[in-house]
Amino acid sequence: MQNIKSLEEVLNTPQKKLAFYQNLVLIAAADRVLEKDESDLLLSIGNRLGLTSDQVMPMADNLGVLTFVIPEDGLQKTLELQTLVQMMTQDGEIHDKEYALCLEYANRVGLGKTVLDDMIKQFTAAQPD
Repeated sequence: MQNIKSLEEVLNTPQKKLAFYQNLVLIAAADRVLEKDESDLLLSIGNRLGLTSDQVMPMADNLGVLTFVIPEDGLQKTLELQTLVQMMTQDGEIHDKEYALCLEYANRVGLGKTVLDDMIKQFTAAQPD
């Protein structure tokens, strides 16, 4: 039986948590509009990871220079891509910039377009109309 790890188990250092959160912020801000659903998801994940406003505010202040932080661990790469897709589909729309950033991330972690598109189908199928 496969051992399913939680977000907290995979992101087990402050550096991993902040890098993961930074990647989420990049997707949320890609279309230059932070919808309430996206903001709520960011807040929820930040709270779940125990991040403080002092830790995450520099990200908002430096959005123009932020880039993806690519994790080393395969499980973390997959988990992050799933969460990035969740963020991208959170407002019910997939904006071109959000998709392009998710695709860049998927390619950089070695998962590619097929895996990304499959994840998008799973998330959009699970969302109520």
